[in-house]
Amino acid sequence: MTDLSRVRSVPKSAGVAPSVSLHGLVAKYGLRVAVRDVSIECQAGAVTAIIGPSGCGKSTLLRCVNRLHESVPGATAAGSVRIGGSEIYARHVDPILLRRRVGMVFQQPTPFPTLSIFDNVAAGLRASGLREDLALQDIVERALTRAGLWTEVKDQLLRSAHCLSGGQQQRLCIARALAVDPTVLLLDEPTASLDPLGSQRVEELVYELRGSVTIIVVTHNMQQAARVSDTTAFMLDGELVEHAPTRTLFTTPADQRTEAYVTGRFG
Repeated sequence: MTDLSRVRSVPKSAGVAPSVSLHGLVAKYGLRVAVRDVSIECQAGAVTAIIGPSGCGKSTLLRCVNRLHESVPGATAAGSVRIGGSEIYARHVDPILLRRRVGMVFQQPTPFPTLSIFDNVAAGLRASGLREDLALQDIVERALTRAGLWTEVKDQLLRSAHCLSGGQQQRLCIARALAVDPTVLLLDEPTASLDPLGSQRVEELVYELRGSVTIIVVTHNMQQAARVSDTTAFMLDGELVEHAPTRTLFTTPADQRTEAYVTGRFG
């Protein structure tokens, strides 16, 4: 088990995906409470989907798992978030180093506009101090392969990332996150801006990564949650209403509010 409180560099993953445990998490923007006393266990190597209407706190909860929430002026978080048993809000944990172990991909593809495809993937590695060209080449190829993009871009690695389609750009961002060998991957509406083909490829990628990486995905698309996740959590007004195996939550939810949402009676 990696002790995140003692990480001073970016060691290679031991190949074991950790569990992610939230206990009594409260997240605020100033005085406004966005996440209210949420406790949830995300299984190691599994895909956990978080669903709920807009503004219910899904994305805020996700951003608390890599401490990106606290980068917003006036934003605060309290409670416990443990990754592999280690408290990420411990005083001596460096949030920047933490984010190299907990990758995040956003709704809109965010390739670095002035960098090539290769340099986009290598950016995090270089920031970590890796300068050896052969090592960079091997890791970039591996990351692009894991993201299902290598065969499409291997002959144009020096071209701008903006030459890629939206779906390819999103997979490039996933490759960039995977290059530093994270153990947890956070996906915030990763297919919201993609066409059906791009969405399908990202979903296939999520399915392929399960087991090697613990994945938490926020989505408005309930069909997508049903396709890719092992468990699903439903949030409403900042609260966790229900968390259950995906099939159970969608077929026999325990809470009437969950049933109303998944059957389309509100949302």
